[in-house]
Amino acid sequence: MFNRYHVISIAALLFASIPAWPQAALPPDAPAAPTPVAKPDNAVPAGFWKRFIKAYADDWHPAPGPSEPAKFRGYPAPVDSPPYPFTLWPMGGTVNIGYNNATAYPLTTALQTGPHGDWWKKANIQMYGWLDLGMNISTSSARPYGNLPAAYSEVPNTFQVDQATFYIERTPDTVQTDHFDWGFRFTNLYGLDYRFTTAEGYFSQQLLNNPKSNGTIGNKYGYDPVMMYVDLYFPGLGQGTDVRVGRYISLPDIEAQLAPNNYTYTHSLLYTYDCYTQTGVNMTTKWSNHWITQVGFSGGCEAAPWAKDAKATGNACIAYVFSDGGDNIYVCANSINSGKYNYNNLSAYYTTWYHKFGHSKWHMDWETWYQYMKDVPNVNNPAASSLLVENSDGAYCNTPTQLTCFAPEWATVHYITRQFGKHDAIIVRNEYMDDIKGQRTGFQTKYSEHDISWNHWIGSTVVFRPEIRYEHAYDAPAYNNGTKKSQLMFAADMIFFY
Repeated sequence: MFNRYHVISIAALLFASIPAWPQAALPPDAPAAPTPVAKPDNAVPAGFWKRFIKAYADDWHPAPGPSEPAKFRGYPAPVDSPPYPFTLWPMGGTVNIGYNNATAYPLTTALQTGPHGDWWKKANIQMYGWLDLGMNISTSSARPYGNLPAAYSEVPNTFQVDQATFYIERTPDTVQTDHFDWGFRFTNLYGLDYRFTTAEGYFSQQLLNNPKSNGTIGNKYGYDPVMMYVDLYFPGLGQGTDVRVGRYISLPDIEAQLAPNNYTYTHSLLYTYDCYTQTGVNMTTKWSNHWITQVGFSGGCEAAPWAKDAKATGNACIAYVFSDGGDNIYVCANSINSGKYNYNNLSAYYTTWYHKFGHSKWHMDWETWYQYMKDVPNVNNPAASSLLVENSDGAYCNTPTQLTCFAPEWATVHYITRQFGKHDAIIVRNEYMDDIKGQRTGFQTKYSEHDISWNHWIGSTVVFRPEIRYEHAYDAPAYNNGTKKSQLMFAADMIFFY
């Protein structure tokens, strides 16, 4: 039977045969770089599988020579992808207005160079995905999720399938300004990481209300349609407006749910315990090269509008870009509603600053959030237990007599990165989080976390991300199922795109 160990063996044979590692296409959700890679001019072979294999050969061994620069409206992209997960500073809930957002992975290339290639090119439909395999060695050992609050490597000392994905999408042409255009995306995700992306109302029975004999909730592996939306592009409103309708990744954050959209394999605590996806409508307008605004309406964090715990929720964000695109300040009120306790019904406010250090290969990202829920059940009061919602923790209120209380938390995370050549980068992450009432992590404590990671790419279709991570809980043992205050972990993943 074909299993994960066969996958590793096949991948190892492929990697061993690669003598050179040149740059090619971009990772998902990143706009195309201003200077795309030249395509080889040798003949395309007949047969789907031959074209598919040739796409990898062309990615790993591109033909030399100049290529035509991609068109764009705005400042040049500040960083390179690879080795980073993006070329423009991240902004959720929209395509990058004024830039090419299409991808060209081997499956799409094989379709576009086949007998119906002209139709695929004209339709501008991309089909692609990846397999993300992860492992970790940790000082924690408790099963099943002893590495928590660390994520996504929450199962200690193991090998795992984090994500197996399949995308179908069409991206609107936002470089042009003379006609309406549209796009869509449907993202399928299977793996351990569904435990984080699950939203109430989308196959959530796999995780919620599904107790196991070992005391945990939910299946270990599961499926989630993590993105399902339509993009409507209106070039005449401002310098371009994108209206996104459906289920999309929550707007702010340096990090994102899908593996290739992150600097590192594991996630910061800041990202792990905030809003992941929303279902609704979001309008992003580019007013100039400096100003971008976003306004939207959804059913709340991790809740489909038809879910029993959905809450009418607004969002409003503004971004200012300066220093010829080298700096970006992004301020976002992502979840505006009553904030009353429910399934992940967070009220959350974010500020993110991205900065490139002149014309060097250094840049940094700094994000801070404050979030809260009101009327959270008191875990120290037995009378409040009936008020708890599955998979939504209570709070450690000030006195045992309180039935509910206000539960806030705040966090800040800082990334600094250095690129080496076209395919390598070193990333250092430091963060601090104060779970003031223990409502997010389940432990009333302050945390610090420190991580150093190496990103190494082979073309644009394989990436290795080993890292070393150390974290500490100051006020209560939060690791190894609540028995240790500190945790040291070596973790790594490999992403293989198709």
